Amino acid sequence: YNYITSTNSSFNFHSFSTITIRARCRAQQQSKPQAAHHSEPLLSTSLAFKQNGIPKVVERWGDPDSSKAVLAASINDSKSNPLLAVATKNGVIEVLSPSTGESCFSIANDGAGTSPAEDPIVGLHLFKKQTVESSPRACTLLTCTTKGKASLQRVEYIVSDADFASCATPDTWNVCGSGEIRCSKVHAEEGYSVFGGKGVELNMWDLEKTTKIWSAKSPPKNSLGIFAPTCFTSLTFLSMDDHRKVVAGTNNHQVRLYDISAQRRPVLSIDFRETPIKAVTEDLDGNTIYLGNGAGDLASFDIRTGKLLGCFFGKCSGSIRSIARHPEHSVIASCGLDSYLRIWDIKSRQLLSSVFLKQHLINVVFDSNFFDEETTVATDPHKDELQVSNEEQSLHEDDAVPVKRKKSSKDRSEGKKKKSKKVKKVKREIHGDE
Repeated sequence: YNYITSTNSSFNFHSFSTITIRARCRAQQQSKPQAAHHSEPLLSTSLAFKQNGIPKVVERWGDPDSSKAVLAASINDSKSNPLLAVATKNGVIEVLSPSTGESCFSIANDGAGTSPAEDPIVGLHLFKKQTVESSPRACTLLTCTTKGKASLQRVEYIVSDADFASCATPDTWNVCGSGEIRCSKVHAEEGYSVFGGKGVELNMWDLEKTTKIWSAKSPPKNSLGIFAPTCFTSLTFLSMDDHRKVVAGTNNHQVRLYDISAQRRPVLSIDFRETPIKAVTEDLDGNTIYLGNGAGDLASFDIRTGKLLGCFFGKCSGSIRSIARHPEHSVIASCGLDSYLRIWDIKSRQLLSSVFLKQHLINVVFDSNFFDEETTVATDPHKDELQVSNEEQSLHEDDAVPVKRKKSSKDRSEGKKKKSKKVKKVKREIHGDE
């Protein structure tokens, strides 16, 4: 497996045998609580996991800088032109090559009368699909800030000049009128996006028309007659082929399934343990979800019935902040505030490998098309043919030269019996002559 982690000030590259994962990390807090947010460096470390499962640092990108703390990341893992987009605390969105770490271009996310510190970016998506009229060196970015300002813009760039980027007039709209956006997700077909947060009910938007097509209804009052607004912490689409079903995790340890074609309130609610849900992701079958909470518990559910399929063995010691499902292999990756990135087998729910990265990890994504020549062992057909010919020649030589075979224990015992019979026969003949 291969993956890249980023720790709010640089990027780390991690290499397994077939899979690439990218994660972003948050640096550990300083002694002063009021300066903890400003001291988050952006680090990206590259690790290599060989066949024996022992990781090692391969490459490290970027220098620690608290003003460039990573807030969001997204990857386009195409085979021809892979890109990695990173949103930093100073309001800059940088797009770079995930294989070399070289910057392709960077643009500033200018807020309307607000500074990046007051309205930071919480959601970022780098589109994989290209339009017919778009050039090979063009990409589309969707960003969303804490106050609900969403922006969809198309950028064209020149590879040789990282400072030059031609940006079209972005489409901007407000996702919410009040509250704070905490999470967002773009559907696999990249036609719809859903947003949610603290005091913000889920709402889905058509990205082509930039219009709202659905919004969830606020929950009813509790048994004491008190209205408690929902705080959504994570969300995902249940199926890659259907955008109508959305799974969301809340701050009151609930996982909710919404079906926009059925009703505005959740069709299913699941309580999991006693701590807030921090990460939710879907499986390829469209029925299973994986979730992690603030206590480090990782589990899988059948969302059709709400049945707990099982918890993953090996409890994490910190809050899980991100879970990613590989598109081909039956593994998931999780990371959290215990500074460990872990690889799990989804069938046995056993831990396959883990690595300590010395930073608070808050996001992980897979790069399924990564190829590293150094970690791939190339086979030489001539060498194989030479080995085969040498083996055949040795076999022929063994057949030509006779080799004396040692007697087995059975042959020895039979020889001793025959010898003893001969001795007895000779003794009888001697006695007879006498």
